[in-house]
Amino acid sequence: MITVYTGQGKGKTTSALGEAVLAYSEGKRVLMVQFLKGSTYSGELVGLNRLGIPLIQFGVGCRWSGMIRTGMKHCTGCGECFRENRNPEIALELVQQALEFVSSQVEANLYDVIILDEISHALNRGFLDLNQLRECLLAESSPHLHWILTGRGMPAGLEPEADNWWDLNPLKHPFSKGIKSRRGIEY
Repeated sequence: MITVYTGQGKGKTTSALGEAVLAYSEGKRVLMVQFLKGSTYSGELVGLNRLGIPLIQFGVGCRWSGMIRTGMKHCTGCGECFRENRNPEIALELVQQALEFVSSQVEANLYDVIILDEISHALNRGFLDLNQLRECLLAESSPHLHWILTGRGMPAGLEPEADNWWDLNPLKHPFSKGIKSRRGIEY
């Protein structure tokens, strides 16, 4: 089973996390892997850690993450971490490491649900070939797995493999009124 959460709105990772918590509550083994995302202050890192659900990040984090995590500083949206994670000199290696890690976990048959968070960015920026991802998703060793893929602009070429495809787009959001991201809500 393959579920995709894409679109320009918020809620993609949150929807994946909702499925993860439901699966975990039924005794399923869940793994979340974040592509081109690295930090120590996002809510999913803290929340999943408390539940015992592994979240492995393959990306460059914010230099201010320690201060943001403690509440001493607020994310300014400077974009430095996003720019670094889109630098081919850094990203190509991180994405390949992530894919190798996921493949090893599939081979080891350790999980029932695997979330590939922000995988669309790796695909859309050419850091990961769509056929490489298909091989992983459709591997003979993974027919029992429930895959959840998230990210803006998910390539339409994945739609034939997907069983569920959600396109999340905003109709109204506090950002449009100048309200900054809120800890525990947006991050």
